[in-house]
Amino acid sequence: MTDLSCKLLIIGAGPGGYVCAIRAGQLGIDTIVVDAGKPGGTCLNVGCIPSKAMIHAADEFHKFAHVNDGPLGISVGAPSIDLAKTVAWKDGIVQRLNTGVSALMKKAKARFVTGQARFLDGKTVEVTNGDEVQQIRAEYVVIATGSAPVELPFLPFGGPILSSTEALDLTEVPETLAVVGGGYIGLELGTVFAKLGSKVTVVEAEDRILSLYDKALTKPVAKRLKELGVTVMTGTKAQGYADGALQTDQGDVVAEKVLVTVGRRPRTAGIGIEELALTQDGPFVKIDSYCQTSMRGIYAIGDVTGEPMLAHRAMAQGELVAEHIAGHAVEWDKRAIPAVCFTDPEIVTCGALPGEIEGTKSSEFPFMANGRAMTTERDDGFVRVVYREEDHAVVGLQAVGAGISELSAAFSLAIEMGACLEDIAATIHAHPTQSEGLQEACLKALGHALHI
Repeated sequence: MTDLSCKLLIIGAGPGGYVCAIRAGQLGIDTIVVDAGKPGGTCLNVGCIPSKAMIHAADEFHKFAHVNDGPLGISVGAPSIDLAKTVAWKDGIVQRLNTGVSALMKKAKARFVTGQARFLDGKTVEVTNGDEVQQIRAEYVVIATGSAPVELPFLPFGGPILSSTEALDLTEVPETLAVVGGGYIGLELGTVFAKLGSKVTVVEAEDRILSLYDKALTKPVAKRLKELGVTVMTGTKAQGYADGALQTDQGDVVAEKVLVTVGRRPRTAGIGIEELALTQDGPFVKIDSYCQTSMRGIYAIGDVTGEPMLAHRAMAQGELVAEHIAGHAVEWDKRAIPAVCFTDPEIVTCGALPGEIEGTKSSEFPFMANGRAMTTERDDGFVRVVYREEDHAVVGLQAVGAGISELSAAFSLAIEMGACLEDIAATIHAHPTQSEGLQEACLKALGHALHI
């Protein structure tokens, strides 16, 4: 047994963990990061990054497959796809980013230890890697172990039953695919395979898809799914799988593969967290405004602390924790965290929705009146601003449209900086861009929209 010691020990090298390590290293804190997998966590290895790579590949394939039907005058032969080659390209991107994260931690002088961590007490962690076992003692410990897909007892993962991880590694396009769960993960990956040629059926227990978003934002997505030939069965409960079909309470659905995306759970099993008797918030670890748990010296960040389960939230928390340990006067005081759904079209939401805060109103500007959206053949969707009537303070921004995820930074910046309608309306926005929709929504709220 080889014993190690450090000032800061981080369990988990996902977005929250590795950012915490890099920032801690920059601040001169002796840091060790432990993870059984490669740096980057779920997001980099089997989540955000690989899924966006596959979304891009599917978009490109679909464009070639249907360009002859469009108004641009372009004609091509029928395209084909070597999905194994596509997956290899995706894996290459992941590998490069893995290498980059490792290099950044090394540059910050943060040590990386491979293995499964388990608490022995509040200051000591045992790390197992095969037959090798070592203990690490630390003054401070950060739990950054992330989350894992929820498995249904009647649809256990394995064989034709896939989690998002296995779906991203398929080397052949299934003829038929059933997606259990109409949330953002299921719809993102379901759309990928629909564009690649699968007959996709989405089975959702709620009465509509993307139930965490308001209906106005999800309506263009539902319309697009129909155009892509995706069958959506809402108010339908999956019950099992047998003889090549997903069994539901509304009948069987023929499915070569079944993708189960019904949510994610905090990954705390196996790390000995029960030894610490930390205060819980349901299944999640409860934290304060400094990301501290109920035990002094132990912090928790990212998905283990609850919603929103977003990589950029974990990153911000990781940075905050490193600075707090270094003695900086910091506190979690984020006014808005943007969330992006990479469906087709994309959805962005940041801050309050209409009606969530008393004394607010909202204004929308449709992309059908936006020149840039029209020239890209994607004028579906809109930009919406939610503002307080008394002082015109912007408290929420939402949008749905092709490529609209790139507006998320503008949305969060406006709310974080305390912008009002007049600030955005008076800011010159480049023409022709979709970002003009943000300015126009604010101009409309003020009673003098220019292009509608």
